[in-house]
Order: sequence, then structure tokens, then C-alpha cells
Amino acid sequence: MGQDELQKHLDASRYGSPQINPDEQKKYLGTFRERCFLSMTVKEMRNKENEENLLKEIKKEPTAHILINGAIQDSLQQRYLSIVTKEKMPFTIVSDTVIKDETEFGLLVVSDHAINEPVIDIEKKYPVKSDVDKGTEKEKTSLWRRLFE
Repeated sequence: MGQDELQKHLDASRYGSPQINPDEQKKYLGTFRERCFLSMTVKEMRNKENEENLLKEIKKEPTAHILINGAIQDSLQQRYLSIVTKEKMPFTIVSDTVIKDETEFGLLVVSDHAINEPVIDIEKKYPVKSDVDKGTEKEKTSLWRRLFE
């Protein structure tokens, strides 16, 4: 064994094998951004409408794997675990993470290979109509009906 190979072996034994983009892996619950179909922050997980959007994504990507942040509240974690188990999706609870604020990722739908999905944020991928938009649509339809009745 050469001196360089011996040093690499000792370093790997002492510090562990080197990681590629450790900051990105920490942010994305141990995986890379390029492997994500869908992401949900802790704040987005609290929104009930996003549960339906998660189901849409799960049905669209049946070979996906779910990563759940182990640092989120137990009640929130249980709510999404029941959805995932009901759909018989494989999941992993990532326990070596810390939540500093509501913008940290709480749930990711991922693949085992790179897919390079352009938009992974659930609220951008499945926009929720606000009450203002719904009210505007009702006014437009009522005006439309008044014109042709």
C-alpha cells in the first residue's frame, strides 16, 4: 500500500467516508435536491389542503419514497404517517435533523435516482385558490348568467 492510499484509508476510518454536498443533504433530509418530486415545509404540513395534494403526488409517483422529518410534532407526524401507510408507500423517519423554524422541510417525496423536477414546493406545484379568487369567480359567473338569462 502506498503512502497516499494508507493516508486515505486512515482518514476514512477516522472521519468517515467523505460526503458530496453535505449541506444540501442536511437540508433535504439526507438526500439531494435533484431526487425530489415534492417538498413540504413544516408550515405547509399544517395546511389540510396540502394533504390532498400529497395524495395526488403519491398517486402520480407510485415508486417514490417518503422522507419525514423526525423533529416535527408527534401529532403532525402521525397525521402524515397515517396517510402514507394507508397508501402503502415506503417511508423513512429521518431522526438526525433539527427544526429551527417553520420553513425547514418536514416531508419530502423522493426517488432513488436523479429526476431533476423543476418545481418541488407543494404550494407552487399545486396552487391553492384563495378566498379572494373564489369570490371573483363567483362574481364573474353571476355576471355571465345575468347577461344571458
